[in-house]
Amino acid sequence: MGLGLSVSNQLFWFIQLGFAIAAISIVSGALAERMKLWSYAIVVICFCGFMYPLIANWVWNPQGWLAVRGFNDFAGSAAVHAMGGFSALAAAMVLGPRIGKYSKDGTSNTIPGHNLPLASVGAFILWFGWFGFNPGSTLGAVGNWELIGSVVVNTFLASASGGIATMFYTYYSHGKIDITMVINGVLAGLVSITAGCNVVDPLSAIIIGFIAGILVDVAVLFFDKMKIDDPVGAIAVHGINGLFGTIAVGLFANESGLFFSGSTNLLITQTIGVFTIIIFSFSITFILMKILKKTVGIRITSQEEEAGIDSVSFGVKSYSNE
Repeated sequence: MGLGLSVSNQLFWFIQLGFAIAAISIVSGALAERMKLWSYAIVVICFCGFMYPLIANWVWNPQGWLAVRGFNDFAGSAAVHAMGGFSALAAAMVLGPRIGKYSKDGTSNTIPGHNLPLASVGAFILWFGWFGFNPGSTLGAVGNWELIGSVVVNTFLASASGGIATMFYTYYSHGKIDITMVINGVLAGLVSITAGCNVVDPLSAIIIGFIAGILVDVAVLFFDKMKIDDPVGAIAVHGINGLFGTIAVGLFANESGLFFSGSTNLLITQTIGVFTIIIFSFSITFILMKILKKTVGIRITSQEEEAGIDSVSFGVKSYSNE
């Protein structure tokens, strides 16, 4: 047994491996279609070998400084999603936008995805997988059925609420429902509830998810106006809503949240914790990307980007030209 947990070191390592993979996959979404494969591999090694283990130790080791303060991040809104999202922000800033994303006059051009039905299926798979991600973070199912039930219900309600909020928001803003943003709204709801799914009630979960579903739309437009190219909205979904979801614990937690207890102690702890994680992950990633840019390079050539990164990196085309 390790770290005072009720699971073996091997099992805990495997769980954290999955979390680390989830976190670095967020970064890959913001760098899609334009980063050198081997440069990204170096980022993965540094992220998963150094950055994530350090932050996970702060949050989930009972002796970690955030854990000692009472920081509540049940399944990783801060340690996985905010970390991955703000690392993605730093990396995308250094890497630059895709060819054709922004015109000379500063306007943004939509670069449509290849297959919307496939993207939707992927979203449902990810949605389903979250019910392993969040409830599985209890680390011990036997004797914790009430907790697991609460986590499952809150996870579902927040995700559904996020999707519904985005449906209404995009319809109100554009006159039509944007299905690509509805996908992100569902994911935003999932991200936002991941920190506090063990300590909030179902109504609070619905409210948190609903706010996240609107926040992701606003954040996508904000970063687009800042000319930060994020092909899948990873920064808005994971970074911004990881930040919001972590702070929301300090507001909505049943026993110690500000809205229920009147105390700001947990809110202060949550705020200190998530901003420390954000500053650390953003700074280290920004420095690493700058070093890689000056040494081995991070960007494929314009000719390679036009040809498609799959054919350049792997020697095969992923999609037909038809």
